[in-house]
Amino acid sequence: MHIDPERFRVAEGAAVNLKKWPTRIAPVYSSDAQYQRILHDHVAALSAQQARLYASASHALLLIFQAMDAAGKDGAIAHVMSGVNPQGCQVFSFKHPSATELQHDFLWRTTRDLPERGRIGIFNRSYYEEVLIVRVHPEILRNEGVPDSRIGSKDVWRRRYESIVDLERHLHRNGTRIVKFFLHLSKDEQRRRFIERIDQPEKNWKFSRADVEERRYWRQYMHAYEKCLEATSMSIAPWYVVPADDKRNARLIVSSVILDTIRALKPEFPRVSPERRRELKALRRTLAR
Repeated sequence: MHIDPERFRVAEGAAVNLKKWPTRIAPVYSSDAQYQRILHDHVAALSAQQARLYASASHALLLIFQAMDAAGKDGAIAHVMSGVNPQGCQVFSFKHPSATELQHDFLWRTTRDLPERGRIGIFNRSYYEEVLIVRVHPEILRNEGVPDSRIGSKDVWRRRYESIVDLERHLHRNGTRIVKFFLHLSKDEQRRRFIERIDQPEKNWKFSRADVEERRYWRQYMHAYEKCLEATSMSIAPWYVVPADDKRNARLIVSSVILDTIRALKPEFPRVSPERRRELKALRRTLAR
């Protein structure tokens, strides 16, 4: 079945109303067996493309995953990237900032972990938390050392969007391609998954009281995501709103977008010069003796 990534892409400058973006769509697979086959094909193709990307060392790929709790970020990353050589892939999860990190600007801690050319970097949450959870809980700004005159200012978020856009444009100019995924989960499906985490002992560790507390701010989070997507989705660094109520669907959509992105770079293994080829042939003759 064909997956059209453009169906999920947020157009640059477009207004975003998440109520109009589905959290569930018709499956892009017809059976369990077909899902496994499509995922296997995507993973194999991604592994082959990643090998070329690593060898060419001309571009880097940064994948950003944002979502409400229980949307399936960890699972999507684990399944989609399962065939990629760990040598060419780096995953970073960003939790609460440390005391040292709070002494720097809000982009500092993630900038340290940007991927090198030839590598795929994955941010499980990212600097976008600074215009999402911090927007929902603006009191966090006080802990970040932001001057009191800025706290509560209507343009603080606009300025942060501008900083993010400037960073992503800079990275693009220097060879890093950025793809951003918002796994769009419904509130009802989140509740179902939370209950599952309580009912299944092996999943208890994934659940905390804070998860329930944050559900009270669902409307505020959706507003924060809408404004973020509107302000920061660019042709060179697009956001994709991925329906996440069906985890399998979400994984196939994500893997399809990543594949299309790497293929567009047309990575190739470095060409060997005639001189180098002659040298290799000579070495082969030496080894064959």
